[in-house]
Amino acid sequence: MSEQSRSSESRPYRMRKRAEQVEETRQRIVDATVKLHTTVGPANTTITGVAEEADVTRLTVYRHFPDLESLFVACGRRWTELHPPPDPTGWRQLTGLEARGRHALGELYGWYQACGDELLPIVRDHQAMPAATQQELAETFQAFADALVAGSGVRGRARRRLNATAGLVVSFWTWHSLTTEQGLDTPAAADLAATLLSCAAGGSRGAAGTSR
Repeated sequence: MSEQSRSSESRPYRMRKRAEQVEETRQRIVDATVKLHTTVGPANTTITGVAEEADVTRLTVYRHFPDLESLFVACGRRWTELHPPPDPTGWRQLTGLEARGRHALGELYGWYQACGDELLPIVRDHQAMPAATQQELAETFQAFADALVAGSGVRGRARRRLNATAGLVVSFWTWHSLTTEQGLDTPAAADLAATLLSCAAGGSRGAAGTSR
């Protein structure tokens, strides 16, 4: 086989190997960012820190991620891939607000319990994240709250009160307070939160006739 033929055959291999190395480096950078976000928190995560954790140069980080926003987005997607949150879509099919709340909040609070140590720095430092990342995080929690009260039939000021209660009970900080500060276990915390949601709906119905 001629030298030219061997060179032509080895070129695709070299290109494939190079692409694999590039992807491996990118993944190492993302994983380093995930580690820092879930330990020291996003507010204390810097490009220099990511580069040191990933054992690459700052220039290498910038080659893969030209700004913090693109890096934070990749980090968030990676973390969610590793720790998928509950899917609230199915919650809407459950009848009875309290029964739905017990099921949904049982899933959600169970996720908080499993991922709480890593979620704490992320939620605590959410304002340090790029605006797009903050918006994505807010939309995730809003989807939880919306699924809890979908089809409740409550309107007006009473609906705003019910929505506020749903936002309260799906909050990571509510679970954290009930379990860490008040000493409830996660099932008991979910049960209490579901009862609160049901009470808010019951109280709302009493005022619904005058709410417009």
